[in-house]
Order: sequence, then C-alpha cells, then structure tokens
Amino acid sequence: MNLRRLGTWLRRILLGLFGSQLLIIAVLTGIDSYRKRFRPQPSFPYCLPQTLADDSGDVRIYTFGADLYDDMLADIDAATTRIDFETFIWKSDGYGQRVKDALTRAAHRGVDVHVIYDRFANLVVPRRFFDLDPKIHVHEHPLLRRGQPAWLPTSWARTHRKLLIIDSKVAYLGGYNIGDLYATDWRDTHIRLSGSPVPELENAFIDFWNADARPVLPEVTERTWDSPVRVHRNIPSLFTFPIRSMYLEAIDRANRNCWMTHAYLIPDEGLTSTLIAAAGRGVDVRIIVPAASNHVVADWLSRGFYRRLLEGGVRLFLFQNAMVHAKTATIDGIWSTIGTANMDNLSLAFNYELNVEILGAETAEVMETIFSQDLGNCVEVTLEEWERRSIVAKATEAILAPLRPLF
Repeated sequence: MNLRRLGTWLRRILLGLFGSQLLIIAVLTGIDSYRKRFRPQPSFPYCLPQTLADDSGDVRIYTFGADLYDDMLADIDAATTRIDFETFIWKSDGYGQRVKDALTRAAHRGVDVHVIYDRFANLVVPRRFFDLDPKIHVHEHPLLRRGQPAWLPTSWARTHRKLLIIDSKVAYLGGYNIGDLYATDWRDTHIRLSGSPVPELENAFIDFWNADARPVLPEVTERTWDSPVRVHRNIPSLFTFPIRSMYLEAIDRANRNCWMTHAYLIPDEGLTSTLIAAAGRGVDVRIIVPAASNHVVADWLSRGFYRRLLEGGVRLFLFQNAMVHAKTATIDGIWSTIGTANMDNLSLAFNYELNVEILGAETAEVMETIFSQDLGNCVEVTLEEWERRSIVAKATEAILAPLRPLF
C-alpha cells in the first residue's frame, strides 16, 4: 500500500508540474503577444558587407538582410548551370516572392534548379506559395522523415539549414531565413564563400538531397583537404552531431578571448562547464543574446543559466531594440564560425545544421569588429543585478527548467 500511495503521489506531482509548466507557457506567450503590439520599430547598428580574400577564395560577411538578399538575387540571376537552394523558413511576402521569381526565371533559361524547404517551419505559409514552377526540382522536408521508426526522435528532426549554391562556384550560408522581416528588422549574420569551401557545401546539399529526393544528383569530385575553411554538418539520420564538438574543442583551446552571439542560449552541461572553465583560466568570455527573442519560452529557459555563467566569470550582454538571430563565434583572433546552429539542444543534438569553421586572422578581425559594434547596442547583465530579480521570476525559471532538454 505504501508503494502504491507513493506512486499515486508521484503521478500527482508530475501532473502538477506539467500543468504548471503549461500554464506558465500560456501566460508568458500571452503577455509577450500583447507587448509586441507596443514595441517600437526595430533599430540596430550593422556593418556594410565586407569582402576578404585568402588562399581558399573570397569571403563576404553580411549583417543586414537587405544587403544579403540583393547579392543572392544578383547571383541567382547570373547563374548559368545549376542552383541549389535550401531554407528553413520561406515567407510568401515581398522578398520571398522575389526569390521565388528569380529561381523561376533561372529554371526557364535552362538552369538546373533544386529547392529544399522545411514543411513544419512553413506551416503558416499559404500552401499555394510552394506550388513552384514544374521546371524546378523541389523537396519538401516532411514532418516525419520516411524510412525511420516514428518513435525515433531523429525521425522528427527539422532541416534548419539556410544554404544557396550557384554554379558550383559561390555558396551562401548563415542564419538568415527568407522574408521581409529578416531583411530589415532582424540582426543576423550570413557568409558568401567562393573557392575551396564551395564543393564541401555542395556535397552537403547533394547528400541531403539524394537521401530523400529525386532526380539523384552526381557526387562532388573536386573536394580538397587543404582549406582554412572546414564545413561541419549535423546529420540526425546518422546520429552525427559534430558542430557541438567543434564548439567544445575551440572553446577549450581559447587562451585570449571567446566572443559568441546566439539567438538562443540553452547550453548543455558540457558546453556550460567548458565556457566557465575558459573564463576561469582568464579567457575573456562574452556572449550576446537577445534581450527579447521571438520565442519567449526559450528566453526564460536561457535565463535559468545566467546565474551559473555569471558566477563562473562569463559576461552576458542583452541585444536591444531588435531580435539578434546570429549563430557566430570568434576566438583568439584566429578562429571563427558562422552557420545555422544555435546554442541549444534542438540545433546541437536534433536538427540538420551547417556551420563553417574558418581559420584566419583577417576573418577573425572582421568578426571581432562586428561583435564590438553589436556590443554597443547591448546592456550587460551583472551578477548583482541578476540576483535582485523577483521571486516570481526565479520560481518561473525553476518550474520551466525540466523543459531545457527539449529546446
């Protein structure tokens, strides 16, 4: 009887916790939705696109969406042989339609166009928008991936990648989805690459395409070992998640500075410990996150880590007046990464993601300049201020904490 009573009480406690979490999520979402009505027009500083040249080819870094889209559209219009395009979110608005029209024009002039988009991410986009021209080869990544048991979490993995490849010569990669909102109102980071990194990114697209879509694309044969740019890709179907390892190795190697910008900061224990260890040995560890992101629950889950990070010497900065959606880091003036993976479990242990790792002082210098400019639009969180937050806030963080592995 005692065991039965214990089991009953445990069930009641778990149901109570789950109910409390659902209630808090509903309240937070409602409050956030109301506040959004009164938020001022987003504004933030950004750098003009900068082009660098090294032995691997040209690198161009973007921090404003309209600049990125202008160059992407120009490259699509100049394409002569093949376009590979993959996105997570593709809005049916002004810029979304411009990209769609450019891809259609390319297909009609004989360019071989392949498009991948994520079904779940675009549930709110009218279905007719994705009735692309018959000349365009399209793969809609499904809600549930075929060929794997539905009970496997990896069957539900999303393709969170944002990738564009033109004529096997130029590749774009980064955090920008496609839409008017991202063109002007969000601060994000994207990169345009030429030279030796392009076949690696093309290979990543082809492998993903050939796993589920048709017609089968030929394999890339011109890949090289000798490049300062390395491509890391998470492949849930193969239970392969190297981007997390890339971050762990780079942070562990840091000896001067580690500056990171992330839309969602929900690190696992290994990443949290590695960041604190770096700060403990004197590394200048700084992380920029949104003061208010587009996912209020993710914000509250992230705040549950602040105290431990601050006590460990990690400096946290809240980006003001706009959503910062970048997924970047630069370390020791030599190492940088730009890509699609957030610092959370969804990106690092669940979704299809792509990041480039760049070894080069010139690229790192540009990334540090961008970080410093973003820093001027931030408010630093101090441990003393954080400890003074209300008991309600602390209780909310504690109740939501068990949800962290799901984000």
